[in-house]
Amino acid sequence: MKAGSGTLIINIMSEGKAESYEGVYQCTARNERGAAISNNIVVRPSRSPLWTKEKLEPITLRNGQSLVLPCRPPIGLPPAIIFWMDNSFQRLPQSERVSQGLNGDLYFSNVLPEDTREDYICYARFNHTQTIQQKQPISVKVLSAKSSRERPPTFLTPEGSKSTKEELRGNVLSLECIAEGLPTPIIYWTKEDGILPPNRTFYRNFKKTLQITQVSEADSGNYQCIAKNTLGTIHHTISVTVKAAPYWIMAPQNLVLSPGENGTLICSANGDPKPRINWLMNGVPIEITPDDPSRKIDGDIIIFSNVQERSSAVYQCNASNEYGYLLANAFVNVLAEPPRILTPENTLYQVIANRPAMLDCAFFGSPLPTIEWFKGAKGSALHEDIYVLHENGTLEIPVAQKDSTGTYTCVARNKLGMAKNEVHLEVKDPTRIIKQPEYAVVQRGSTVSFECKVKHDHTLVPTVTWLKDNNELPNDERFSVDGDQLVVTDVGDHDSGTYTCVANTTLDMVSASAVLSVVAPTPTPAPIYDVPNPPFDLELTDQQDKSVQLSWTPGDDNNSPITKFIIEYEDAMHEAGLWHHQAEVSGTQTTAELKLSPFVNYSFRVLAVNSIGRSLPSEASEQYLTKAAEPDNNPTAVEGLGSEPDNLVITWKPLNGFESNGPGLQYKVSWRQKDGDDEWTSVVVANVSKYIVSGTPTFVPYLIKVQALNDVGFAPEPAVVLGHSGEDLPMVAPGNVHVNVVNSTLAEVHWDPVPLKSIRGHLQGYRIYYWKASQRNRRHLEKKILTFQGSKTHGMLPGLEPFSHYTLNVRVVNGKGEGPASPDRVFHTPEGVPSAPSSLKIVNPTLDSLTLEWDPPSHPNGILTEYTLKYQPINSTHELGPLVDLKIPANKTRWTLKNLNFSTRYKFYLSAHTAAGLGSQITEEAMTTVDEAGILPPDVGAGKVQALGPRISNFTAAAAETHASISWDYEGPEPVTFYVEFGVAGTMASRQVDIATQGWFIGLMCAVALLILILLIVCFIRRNKGGKYPVKEKEDAHADPEIQPMKEDDGTFGEYSDAEDHKPLKKGSRTPSDRTVKKEDSDDSLVDYGEGVNGQFNEDGSFIGQYSGKKEKEPAEGNESSEAPSPVNAMNSFV
Repeated sequence: MKAGSGTLIINIMSEGKAESYEGVYQCTARNERGAAISNNIVVRPSRSPLWTKEKLEPITLRNGQSLVLPCRPPIGLPPAIIFWMDNSFQRLPQSERVSQGLNGDLYFSNVLPEDTREDYICYARFNHTQTIQQKQPISVKVLSAKSSRERPPTFLTPEGSKSTKEELRGNVLSLECIAEGLPTPIIYWTKEDGILPPNRTFYRNFKKTLQITQVSEADSGNYQCIAKNTLGTIHHTISVTVKAAPYWIMAPQNLVLSPGENGTLICSANGDPKPRINWLMNGVPIEITPDDPSRKIDGDIIIFSNVQERSSAVYQCNASNEYGYLLANAFVNVLAEPPRILTPENTLYQVIANRPAMLDCAFFGSPLPTIEWFKGAKGSALHEDIYVLHENGTLEIPVAQKDSTGTYTCVARNKLGMAKNEVHLEVKDPTRIIKQPEYAVVQRGSTVSFECKVKHDHTLVPTVTWLKDNNELPNDERFSVDGDQLVVTDVGDHDSGTYTCVANTTLDMVSASAVLSVVAPTPTPAPIYDVPNPPFDLELTDQQDKSVQLSWTPGDDNNSPITKFIIEYEDAMHEAGLWHHQAEVSGTQTTAELKLSPFVNYSFRVLAVNSIGRSLPSEASEQYLTKAAEPDNNPTAVEGLGSEPDNLVITWKPLNGFESNGPGLQYKVSWRQKDGDDEWTSVVVANVSKYIVSGTPTFVPYLIKVQALNDVGFAPEPAVVLGHSGEDLPMVAPGNVHVNVVNSTLAEVHWDPVPLKSIRGHLQGYRIYYWKASQRNRRHLEKKILTFQGSKTHGMLPGLEPFSHYTLNVRVVNGKGEGPASPDRVFHTPEGVPSAPSSLKIVNPTLDSLTLEWDPPSHPNGILTEYTLKYQPINSTHELGPLVDLKIPANKTRWTLKNLNFSTRYKFYLSAHTAAGLGSQITEEAMTTVDEAGILPPDVGAGKVQALGPRISNFTAAAAETHASISWDYEGPEPVTFYVEFGVAGTMASRQVDIATQGWFIGLMCAVALLILILLIVCFIRRNKGGKYPVKEKEDAHADPEIQPMKEDDGTFGEYSDAEDHKPLKKGSRTPSDRTVKKEDSDDSLVDYGEGVNGQFNEDGSFIGQYSGKKEKEPAEGNESSEAPSPVNAMNSFV
């Protein structure tokens, strides 16, 4: 036995044959406290026996027959590994037609002529003895005559239609089916009443062997292999029973008890068949040990009560069945010991901020002491809301901060005493590289420098080391470190590489790298700036389940330094051809640590970016499939809303393929009533986004959660969401509805809220239906609706019509709809001011009177009490005269104003009254007539107007700002042409027949004509001299639009154009067919655009253009650009 240990050494080479040491060994360790024993150790020598000699006859068979070449190797220890080879030690090819069975035999489903050979040799390899044994060669000859007839499959092994198989739990279950037939059969495997475990099932030997790893009792059952070819199918059922050697459920653990305490040893094991439990004490069966009153055995449990120090011993538990056994030692130590703290006093712990801090407090004592931690001299006990208290006494601060610095006290207590120990914690600032070395491209022979500025805790001393390609810098004087900089002089090609700055302190370490590229000096022309060339040589290293390191070589930067690299990935499994953003790194980096998600078939590509733009993507990297894992996330947007009163529709946003983390994505949907004591009801559904729970009460709150799962496992516990089952229409109408009329157009409605239980849904608000009472048509009432959100109990009704009767009711509204209406409430609005009269027109104008007709207001808004009529004259400069105010009874719609000035324009304002006040007004303008005679058509002749008698009556004129409406009644023969003369008020001379026939008026007109003639002569003379005559000066000064220049060539006035002239009217216009005269640029007389000398003065001096149906000769070219002034206007200007 080896000195100082319990190891037994057997030297077979020098101490006899191995067979003499064959047997079962067991080790016992003993001291004054008891004895512990080891498991049995079986020692057996290895064996590699020779094949028994046998004479093998050559085998001759026809093409297409089946064949089995037996191997039957000698039984060795451990069993031999079998393989078939030829004389040249070349393995014989195998296929679906030719294969080796588990027993080592070589099976041919059907033979072919090329199977003919004389060296079918079975070899047995014994690994432990490193020997290979060879069977005698077997000769096979296949006659190449006509092939055998095709036949359905039959099994070569196993025989019959059924067989059995036993396997031990945890082993590999191997089932084999080999069939013969022509053509060669194909093998399939199924399990009755179950599916084959996907992650533990493997097919070997061209699917002729089914293997299931780590079998358990659940893998017991009937397995069926199916052999099939074109002529038929056969089945074989293998009944599998999984037995189990004993295995631990709970092995006994050491106990430390103090005198008088109680305890138990539990030895729980399982197996098939059920294992037997035997107890030993100090290696001796417990049945033959002295009785101990403090000990009681109950099957697989030993119960200790009121133990004493003499009860200390080592107990062994043995669990065994026909397939094996288990043995475990448990030391029961009865000890009385006050607490002792084993951690040295005043231990100083130093950590970096934002990292965990572990403060040790190793202790011993019996009974087991309790541990408490305190901070500071008078601090209270530290609890697990911020700290983690481990069973071994260690205090963990998960994220240490600067304020965690201080003194911590560990206190251990039991009934025998107390011990304490102080330790100290210092939290330091992390070391950071605030200025990293940058990627550099330099020419040969030049100097390059890399800068590395480090910031650290002032109490720590950093050590900065430079590395090249992760090795020490070359021992070369060209490399020098000057403070924060590494300087390399006389750079050569061999200096290219990655330079790393490593900053170390006693607590942490940081590093940063930069790549140096050395290029040849190139006296090239002006550089061409472009986007970088794509990176290349992508490589994946350090492949972990959830991370991988990607490295690449940058392409040419095309004279603009690369500022960053963009890394993208493609998921070939879920979204082939679609690239997503993965990460961005500095342009000086050529590697990146990438975080990965489970069950994604990754490919990566890299793009380089400079100040010009992005490069083309690199070639894709090799694919990397990460392992499946349980989902990290649960579905989002979980909601519970009912679509019917008796259901709950649970919806969620499903995870996408990328988030599934593995195959078989499903959802566990759980729900229960919020206010009940029911347990959660759960159902697992496929990868859908909705589940409907039927038979729920109406509008009841439910707690809902949806958890994702896949074939690997479940996602984290999901958040609980509040939902409601389906809504139904409210049952109760609002009560105590009353109306407060604020004014003639506004009312306020109040009501009492309905009970919440009667709403049977989410309260969305209250809805008021109101309508105006109508005596004429009650069937077709126009109802208006106003909705008030939330739980409001009052609302305003705007826009009501004054002096009206209204009816309303109120209804409560939820997500399903409206509840019943409250009883109708009737209210009426007071009178308001009326609207303007509907229309106003002036009819039958005379020399001194105008008649006004109007329609009452369309919205009287009450009872009309009277009308107010106001009017005032308008002079030629559009100035308003004095305002006259009249009150007219409400029953009048026509009023005649008398004693007005002749040929005068008036503006009228008409408004109505109710008891509420004066309403809006309507305005209109009109003018009294020049005379009472009808307007006579002109005649072509001697230039005198012949009176044909009054043929026009009921002449009315109503003027607005930009137009005038003129109407009349005509009696006489058809067809006829009407002429309308108009002008600005106050500028037209009177056309009274009785005045025009007076002598004094004729004399006055002659004098005026003489003055005009003199004026024209003076103007002509001064014009020839280049001067300005007074009238011209006045025109220029005032820019009167009513004064027009004469024609330059003959000084005549323009004439009124005939009916065939299509020139537009500027200063006047003929009446269009709708008898409406519109005011254009001014209100001059109709002399503009007249025809030369045919223009005539009437007897009273006013001008009337003469009608002519014949087109006169066109005037001279110069006459087109000037216009003659109206004689009347010229006269007015002179006067």
